[in-house]
Amino acid sequence: MDFESERTQMVRDLRRMGIKDERVLAAMAKVPRERFVRDEDVDVAYGDHALGIPEGQTISQPYVVARMTELLQVEPAHHVLEVGTGSGYQAAVLAELAHDVVTVERHVPLADRASALLAELGYENVKVIAGDASIGYPPDAPYDRILVTAASPGIAPELVRQCAPDGRIVAPVGDQEMQHLVVRYPDGRESRHGAVKFVPLRGRAGFL
Repeated sequence: MDFESERTQMVRDLRRMGIKDERVLAAMAKVPRERFVRDEDVDVAYGDHALGIPEGQTISQPYVVARMTELLQVEPAHHVLEVGTGSGYQAAVLAELAHDVVTVERHVPLADRASALLAELGYENVKVIAGDASIGYPPDAPYDRILVTAASPGIAPELVRQCAPDGRIVAPVGDQEMQHLVVRYPDGRESRHGAVKFVPLRGRAGFL
């Protein structure tokens, strides 16, 4: 398959669906999504739908990845935390935009695979941690931006404490059946940005 053409078409589709941040679109155009999916899904890697990955997890559809990244408003100097590494695709997109990314994954096989793949692809500014992602990663706090990539019952106080005073958090908040994308601003305000459906966040600050 001509994956470069597939990525170009994906970006055209994302623009048509309302993604406006050109830096986000450029990042999506660079990351080889086909490397982050299962072998049997390579031919549909650029379709706008979620795909299954090992450990019962998923790689989100391109539009959701782009929309969450756009809402996060990542700048080149930012130190970013991702809660839930999964395949590593979202971390790669963030790494194209940020100074560095810390990403935490509770499933050790996923963390190991993502770490190896990201290193192979040259993403030296990503650090993958195996652990309870729901409580973030305090040793490297504070973070300018925090992105949660699993369904959350709320934005955990642990994550708020790890966010810089002028930072923001984006998370899918709701129950295990349906969530809304929520942006938490530095003053504590929150705004909602459409319905989504993610696998549940497991751990001390997630769905037990």
